[in-house]
Order: sequence, then structure tokens, then C-alpha cells
Amino acid sequence: MSHRVILTLWTDEKINEEETRILRKPSIAIPAPFDDERKRDIQTLVDTFLGRNDGVGLAAPQIGIARRIIVFKNKGFDEKIWSKSDKDYDVLINPRITQARGDMVTMPEGCLSCPEIQVEISRFPEIKVRAYDINGQKVSRRYTDYLARIVQHEMDHLDGKLIIDYDGDLYVPKKRQDFFAAF
Repeated sequence: MSHRVILTLWTDEKINEEETRILRKPSIAIPAPFDDERKRDIQTLVDTFLGRNDGVGLAAPQIGIARRIIVFKNKGFDEKIWSKSDKDYDVLINPRITQARGDMVTMPEGCLSCPEIQVEISRFPEIKVRAYDINGQKVSRRYTDYLARIVQHEMDHLDGKLIIDYDGDLYVPKKRQDFFAAF
């Protein structure tokens, strides 16, 4: 099991320029069937995600792997401790949204790579996604409501897009307002 650190745009008092550059870079698709190196990348992302309890999803660029891979909980969002069985999370490789439906829903979102803040973001409440699963099989999945939001958020990372790129209201803890005012 190999775990990686989550890259962030900033730490306590400074901008992480190198990590920001990596997070901003669009990811590359993985050809199927997956070779051993790509299987290791996929497993590293899954292991890193399962080794944490502070997020509902993670994208490969967030751990410095510039590949189109995301992993996310598919239930138990409010549980502090979840079983982490392979039925409790989805892994999507080269995901692409093939359909988006419904009136956009606006909610605050946080991000492990943008610590301490939340941004109001409007997203589709229903999406259909085509991708490969962890075994390299083609899958087509439908996600609704909170799950649809998570998938759209994680897919943004694959294109180098972050929550701070949205125009919605920004929420910053009072004790950190001076730091974020510098942006």
C-alpha cells in the first residue's frame, strides 16, 4: 500500500507554487488495457483515499499523478468511519459526462486541495458518466444529487479546475480572512 500527500494551493501562510502548477495541469487519459504502471497509479490513488477520513472523493492530480482517475464514496457520506469495502466507493478511469439533466443546484463545496474555504457552486443534479472501472471494464453510470456533485467536482480536477475558479460566494473562517484577503 502506498499513500501520497494531498497537494494544496496553500499551507498556513504561503502559496504552494509548485503544487499549484501540478494541480492546474490537465490530466492525460489512460489507454486500456491498463499496463502495470497505470495499475499502480490507480491503486496508489485508491490507497491514499482509503487512508484518509476527511474527504468524500479524490482525483489523481491531487496526489501528483497527472492521469484521469477519480475515486469517491458512493454512500455513507455522513459517517465519520465507513467500512471502506470496495462496494462503498467507485473508481472511474477516463470519465466523461455523456448527459447532464435538471436545473442547476447551488451548494457550498470544500476541497482537500483548497483547505479551509468553501465556495458556492452550481452543478447538475443528474449526470450519466462513461468510464472504465478499476478492472478496465467499460461502464456507464448514472449519478444523482450529492453523488452527481461529487463526480463533477472530482472530474474538474482532471482538467486542472478548482473550486476557487467558480464565481460563487466564498466562505472563509474568520481567523483566516486576512490570509485570503491577499488573493
